[in-house]
Amino acid sequence: MRWLALATSKAGFHHDAVIEWNRGACDTIRHNHERGVVSWPLTQCDVHEFDFRDFEGAALVSGGPPCQPFSIGGKHAGHRDRRNLFPEAVRAVREIRPKAILIENVKGLLRQSFARFFEYVVLQLTYPDLVARPDEEWTKHLDRLEQHHTRGKMTGLNYHVVFRRLNAADYGVPQRRERVFIVGFRSDLGIEWSFPEPTHSQEGLLHSQWVTGDYWERHEVSARNRPKPPASQARRIRGLESPRFWPELQPWRTVRDAISDLPPPSMKGRSDFNHELNPGAKAYGGHTGSPIDEPAKTLKAGDHGVPGGENMVVLPNGDVRYFTVRESARLQTFPDEFRFPGSWTESMRQLGNAVPVDLATVIAGTIAQSLRGGIGDG
Repeated sequence: MRWLALATSKAGFHHDAVIEWNRGACDTIRHNHERGVVSWPLTQCDVHEFDFRDFEGAALVSGGPPCQPFSIGGKHAGHRDRRNLFPEAVRAVREIRPKAILIENVKGLLRQSFARFFEYVVLQLTYPDLVARPDEEWTKHLDRLEQHHTRGKMTGLNYHVVFRRLNAADYGVPQRRERVFIVGFRSDLGIEWSFPEPTHSQEGLLHSQWVTGDYWERHEVSARNRPKPPASQARRIRGLESPRFWPELQPWRTVRDAISDLPPPSMKGRSDFNHELNPGAKAYGGHTGSPIDEPAKTLKAGDHGVPGGENMVVLPNGDVRYFTVRESARLQTFPDEFRFPGSWTESMRQLGNAVPVDLATVIAGTIAQSLRGGIGDG
């Protein structure tokens, strides 16, 4: 569950249990609990060993099963990966029988090679009581679920489940980060729900930068210090000059928007704000960092340490440096009071695996509204 809990808390949900097995993540949660930033009832354990039945009737089951089995940056093992915890997510739904479900994962979950398995996940969440038989292959279980679904019999516990891939930048997050969200409501509630519409756009940013100049004025960047408009966007910029085509959505937020009010990073070991400089950043082919006047590239955790190219900022003079942990937390829209007590590598790993807090809060908030007061029950 981890950092999705931050979003559901902001949306108004009270947590009966937060389950996490990773020691580093649990240390971070406990550190912030001691500081009074969060007050979650944390259980550090293997989710396979957790009994969900004590929480039957809760309003919401939310979580982010490990993304590595489906991540573009992972080994792509999918359902064969031992870290695939979707079966445990389905078990949680079956045992808790919540009013609503919120699950997020990486966009790689929607790759064509995982299409059948993703259908399997959705149908299991739709009919969580229709469990696999002993020694039944998942493909055979999928066949039974499809037959049950096409038969149209909505008996027993079942959910109306929808999913969508969303770009965090379209919802005010200063990062191009695509995540898949799966949302379900228990069918007996009769709730009609749809994903919230985007609030921000690239057109809005281009208009603010290259048509009105508001972006540069807000950041007090003089005309002579502004970069040239990107040649690749010249046609789109010309099209935005006519008032008829001025964008209605707010501008995408950029790295500069997120971090410009922070002081220069301190030397290592001299900051209690997670804002220390980690030296040694170098740009190389295909790994050139995030331009400061665009949303950041997707922060990544990596299988073997932190991938430097994705976690660097390109400064206005062309120099590159690693993002500090605080800057990365800003890009993931974590609150400033939330601190990471571990090393730079461990903290960046946690942030690289996280869902953007503000994006998930938008989704969780609309779920809370649709439940019409049901949040007090869970």
